[in-house]
Amino acid sequence: MNIEDFLRSRSGAATTRSLLIAGFSRRMLANAVRDGRVTRLHRGVYMSKDSDPDVVAAFRSDGLLTCISAARFYRLWTLGAAEPLHLSCSTGLARRGVVHHGVCLHPAHPYLPVAGVADVVIHALRCLPELEALVMVQSAVSQALLSAEFLRSKLPGNRNGKVRETLLLVLPRADSLLEVLAHTHFTRAGLRVRMHVDVPGVGEVDCLVNECLIVELDGGTHLEGKQVKKDQYRNNAGMRGGLLTLRYYYVDVVHHPERMVEEVLTVLLNREVGRYAPARYAPGWVPPS
Repeated sequence: MNIEDFLRSRSGAATTRSLLIAGFSRRMLANAVRDGRVTRLHRGVYMSKDSDPDVVAAFRSDGLLTCISAARFYRLWTLGAAEPLHLSCSTGLARRGVVHHGVCLHPAHPYLPVAGVADVVIHALRCLPELEALVMVQSAVSQALLSAEFLRSKLPGNRNGKVRETLLLVLPRADSLLEVLAHTHFTRAGLRVRMHVDVPGVGEVDCLVNECLIVELDGGTHLEGKQVKKDQYRNNAGMRGGLLTLRYYYVDVVHHPERMVEEVLTVLLNREVGRYAPARYAPGWVPPS
């Protein structure tokens, strides 16, 4: 592996120490800089032409990417944009155009200027709006990178009370950010929700609301032809078993949750008053003479 390929494997930037450990001599580094194949960012850090701008910014600031700026390095779900940059700087001095976080207390990423996942999530909980922080925490828990109990132990005292309340929303299992968000919105509307329920004849459904309404949360793959047909057959099977089905997409759950909840409540009310019942049970039905 040449120096350029090594740097690409490190998001385009690496410390002199990392390069020396990988087997590149100082002469090789000097030659690569002389030939224009790599650039010396500052003392102790080298970068390639296609380096990750956030990684370069962290090295330049002598800091660690954290909070939402570090989410992608751990494949954590996010809702908001990763701008401005969120950094934990070793000097403790805030930089212009940067959201500065406090010191990191846990081991950092092994080779990138990125805070450890525990610090990333704790910073997110203290910094981001509740639901944006929740999806990051849920993603970390779902990947078994850490547990809600571990985070709770790291957030003691009254000042972390609101943050600990967010941890109560974390599910034992969530396959997408849509699931934890939908569960939060439904339960806050006073609904009884069970997740990942195995329904006879249908299979596993995302949500079973009030034991009578299936709610499926569909990602992009559900728009493909074969999957659409499969989903329709699952809807039919649910109807045969006496269960109604509603389906929602990313835009519904993330951008219009109030409308989604209102539709679910309307369907449940219609069922309650008998609008889905046989005609003889419907209000105002008159038996044939």
